[in-house]
Amino acid sequence: MTSPKWRIKLSEACLKDFKKLDHTAQKRILQYLNRRLAFIEKPQDLGKPLRQNLKGLWRFRIAGTYRALCEIQEDQVLILVLKVGHRRDVYE
Repeated sequence: MTSPKWRIKLSEACLKDFKKLDHTAQKRILQYLNRRLAFIEKPQDLGKPLRQNLKGLWRFRIAGTYRALCEIQEDQVLILVLKVGHRRDVYE
């Protein structure tokens, strides 16, 4: 198996939100981050840039109903997950 191209880190606030999710959602999100996002050459290909007050962040769609809001730090080869949750709540 090849090694990951990107390091994935969850912020403290994200960890707090993450722990509130049900076990199935947690598992899906971790699988997406660690098995798909970490290994892609260019994570921007999987995400969508956000606008207005969230400009500079990227949104990644996970299993249809969940979203991860991330900051991509190319110089450090790091994807910092700032917020994760259901699509109806994550943008608040």
